[in-house]
Amino acid sequence: MKTIISLLQNVPLFQQLNEEDLQGLAPLFTEKRVKKGSILFLEGDEGGEFFLIKSGVVKIYRLDEYKEIILALFRDGDFFGEMSLIGKVQTRSATAETLEPCTFYVLKHSVFSQYLEKSPKLLFKLLETTMDRLRQANEQIYDLTFLGVRSRMIKTFLRLSEQHGVPTQDGLLINVKLTHQQIANMIGTVRESVTKVLQELLDDEYIQIEKKLITLRNIEAIKGEIR
Repeated sequence: MKTIISLLQNVPLFQQLNEEDLQGLAPLFTEKRVKKGSILFLEGDEGGEFFLIKSGVVKIYRLDEYKEIILALFRDGDFFGEMSLIGKVQTRSATAETLEPCTFYVLKHSVFSQYLEKSPKLLFKLLETTMDRLRQANEQIYDLTFLGVRSRMIKTFLRLSEQHGVPTQDGLLINVKLTHQQIANMIGTVRESVTKVLQELLDDEYIQIEKKLITLRNIEAIKGEIR
C-alpha cells in the first residue's frame, strides 16, 4: 500500500489529494505483471483502464501505413491511459507495448467513476492533465511537420531529458535505452538519417552514448540549436 501511495503523490492528477484521500484511492488499483514485448492495448480498442507504472518501460505508438511512430516512452512512476477515466468508455488513440518486463497498478474506469462522485476537484485536475498532454501532442505534430531531422532529434532528446533525465558528472543522462530505429520512429525519419545526425552531435560534443544510453553534455548549447 505504501508503494502505490508514494507513486500517486508524484502523479500530477492526484497531487492535490491529501493523505486520507490517497488512502481511500489506493485500494481501487489492482497490480498487474506483464512480460517484455506484451501489447497492453491496440489503437482502436475499447479503453477502460488507467495504468501507473511501478517498474519497467512502455512505448506508446501509432501505425501510419505500417510505419511505427513512437509518441511517448514511459517508465517507473509514469502513467498513461488517463483519457479512459473521463466520461464514457472511449477507444484507444494509440497502441501500448512493454519494452521490459513491467509491473503496473491499474485503475478501471467503472471503479474510478464511483470514486469521482466523492471528489469533484479530481475531475478538474484530470481535465488539466489531459490538456497538458494534448498540448505536447500538438507540439510533436508541429515538429514533425516543420522541423528538420537534427532539430526534431534535439527537441526529442530535450523532452526525454525532462521526463527521464538523471544528473551525472558527464551531463544529463536520459535513463531509457534507445536504439537508432526507436529514435527514428520517434522523430519520423529513417534509421540511416538518425545514425548520421547522432554522429554529428557526438562530433560536436553535445552528447555521449554508452550502451544505448544518451547523455546530454551541454544543455545550453543544445537548447541554442532550436531557438
